[in-house]
Amino acid sequence: MTEGKIKFGKIFWPSFLAVVIGGIISTVIYILSLFSVLTLFFDMGESELEVKDNTVLHMKLEGEIAEQSSSDLSISTFSFKQKKGLPDILHGLKKAQNDDRIKGLFLELGDVNCGVSTAKEIRKAIDEFEKSGKFVVAYLSGEYVSQKTYYISSVANEVYGFPSTVFQWTGLGGEVMFYTGLLEKLDVEVEVIRGKNNDFKSAVEPFFRKEMSDSSRLQTKTYMNSIWSDICQDISKDKSISVEKLNIYADSLSLRKMQDAVKFKFINGVKYRDEVMQVLAKKVGVDNPSSLNLLAVEKYGKYFFFEDQEIRQIEKPKIAVIVAEGDISRDGDGIASEKLCKLWKKVREEVNIEAVVFRINSPGGSALASDEIWREVELTKAKKKVIVSMGDVAASGGYYIAAPAHRIFAENSTITGSIGVFGMIPYTGKMLENKLGITFDRVSTNKHASLSLNRKLTKEELSITQAEVDEIYDDFLSKVATGRKMTKENVNKVARGRVWAGSDAVKIGLVDEIGGLTAAIAYAAKLVNGDKDEVLYYPSVEKDFADKFIDFLEDENEKEEDEKDVTSTNQLPEELLEYYKELKKIESMSGLQMRLPFNIRFY
Repeated sequence: MTEGKIKFGKIFWPSFLAVVIGGIISTVIYILSLFSVLTLFFDMGESELEVKDNTVLHMKLEGEIAEQSSSDLSISTFSFKQKKGLPDILHGLKKAQNDDRIKGLFLELGDVNCGVSTAKEIRKAIDEFEKSGKFVVAYLSGEYVSQKTYYISSVANEVYGFPSTVFQWTGLGGEVMFYTGLLEKLDVEVEVIRGKNNDFKSAVEPFFRKEMSDSSRLQTKTYMNSIWSDICQDISKDKSISVEKLNIYADSLSLRKMQDAVKFKFINGVKYRDEVMQVLAKKVGVDNPSSLNLLAVEKYGKYFFFEDQEIRQIEKPKIAVIVAEGDISRDGDGIASEKLCKLWKKVREEVNIEAVVFRINSPGGSALASDEIWREVELTKAKKKVIVSMGDVAASGGYYIAAPAHRIFAENSTITGSIGVFGMIPYTGKMLENKLGITFDRVSTNKHASLSLNRKLTKEELSITQAEVDEIYDDFLSKVATGRKMTKENVNKVARGRVWAGSDAVKIGLVDEIGGLTAAIAYAAKLVNGDKDEVLYYPSVEKDFADKFIDFLEDENEKEEDEKDVTSTNQLPEELLEYYKELKKIESMSGLQMRLPFNIRFY
């Protein structure tokens, strides 16, 4: 009775070979197609940017605004992630002031991901553009308009809003997540070691408290009030609304929709987008909005910024700008000391460079990596003028690497200071035993040989670790005192891990002058009798394949409905993505940390 049976091999092997052959054919086709696309774009060369007469720059601000632009292309998924660079935007707006082909600026704002200081820098550039005699029209649309979005747009003389868009005006607020309850449920304990008197260094509070300490609440309230005051003063100046009224409106929730914004004179009127296009057409002097020539400001700025940097690499200017953004570590995606130290050495050896503007946007990180960078800044300071420009945040390790500079610039809303050190040592032994039944035993030649997360530190070991943290903190105080020409005692009074807004940091001596990147470069140029427009950026600015490919896909000269948005969206919900990023940061921490006390997101 075997006649009806079919052997397994007769089915499996033909099917297996078919799958393998099909996979090989598909892979070959994919590679050939990809090769054809790559060949096409590499053969394209660098095309000229066409700027027509009566062009209106189109600034569509949404997504992340970084210290340098970047374009990442995933070959496997053909997905794109593009970050707008602050220098591109600033360069574009400055270039356009004297470009007769550019008649004005159309400002559209979405969900902008940047700090208040970056927003202020962009705002200043828009203001300078407007002062050159060219018009600026801002349009607010989308589901809702955040305070940061409105803050940027409020500098424009004409601001319009979509009729059914929600308008937010509530004041600044933030929240801190605490993990203590979770750790208790998991039977995980965390040993926290902070520098002596570092009671404001609250980065570790979420791991042993369930609410903010009085010190943490005080410093948060103080710098938040300073930032809010700066925002209100700027808006008051441009919209002729008193600061007192701005606060009354926030407390009473008077503004909830665009019609309220018109009523209280925050904006000029409500319009649909086609009506705004009619306003632009009238300003340019054309009958039909279809005749408008829109050109993306970042595309315009990036083109001329790349062109400018190519020229500077040949001309060898006197001023260099070194950009440092992100968490500080030995290596990684943020400020990697291994890479940044090489840039400092390179700049120090460039004979023509007489001044270095160090642009810092960092909450700190590894104490060791911060010290490596500090050393390179100190060595360079002995040979060249070093000026620091602080971005949204330059705190803890971010301040440590700024301390040696001859002069420090920050915006009123810059978060800085946080001069302090901490370490965290989790104990997971109880969790593994109680939850999983795992126990440990040890053998060692000496009493401290088997250091492990699965046993608690002894009092002696904790004491030694505390001494190490105190030593690093004392060194931190000494280096700030030397760099700022202050006594160590006076530095300690404003240190202790405390965070300050830039406006307050000037008063206590941690910052010299209020101003952004443009002001810092102008100061450097004055010191060395150079030209503030002749600056070479490090890392060097180069246009890669991803940039060319994205530029090919985008055509900002077409009408809005034909524009393509090639910026990839996050696959995880934004809130989950933020938590994931925080977990990745914690996972990557090693050694003692000089890090901002907390992560607060402003709403």
